[in-house]
Amino acid sequence: MSVDVGAKAPDFTLMNQDREPVTLSEQLKQGPVVLAFFPAAFSGTCTKEMCTFRDAAPELNDVKAKVLGISVDTFFAQKAWADAQHLNFPLLSDFNKTVIRQYDVVNPDMIGLKDIAKRAVFVIDRGGIVRHREVLDDARNEPDYGKVKQALATL
Repeated sequence: MSVDVGAKAPDFTLMNQDREPVTLSEQLKQGPVVLAFFPAAFSGTCTKEMCTFRDAAPELNDVKAKVLGISVDTFFAQKAWADAQHLNFPLLSDFNKTVIRQYDVVNPDMIGLKDIAKRAVFVIDRGGIVRHREVLDDARNEPDYGKVKQALATL
C-alpha cells in the first residue's frame, strides 16, 4: 500500500551506520524529517544525491529538518560510505526490507539486484503526516530538491 501525501507516515526503528537504533517518531519530536530512500551505497547517483543533502545542511537546519537516508545495505557498508563521503546525517539499514515495503518503494529488480529500495523522498512534518512524496522509477534520476525545499518551507 502506497504512503501518499496527507497520510500518516508508518513509524519504524532501524539501525544507523553506527549500529544505533533510530526511530522515526522520536526524530519527529525534534522537527520535520526528510526520508531519502536510495538503491545502493557507493553507486554514482546515490552518492550525488546523499552529497546534495549533506551540502544542504545549513538550509535544512534553518527549518530544523533532519535527513534520514535509507537503503537495504548493511550498516557496515553504510558506515564505510558515510565516512568516505563525510555524510552528516544517519544512514539507516533496512536490510530486512521491512520499511521499503511499508512505504511501497521496493524495486523488484534493478539490473539483477532484487528487492532493493527505489529512489524516493518523503517529507514528513512533526505530526507524522507526509507533506511531500516523490518515487522515481528510474534510479538514474535524482529527486526534485526544489520541491523538497518547498515542502519544508511550508511547515
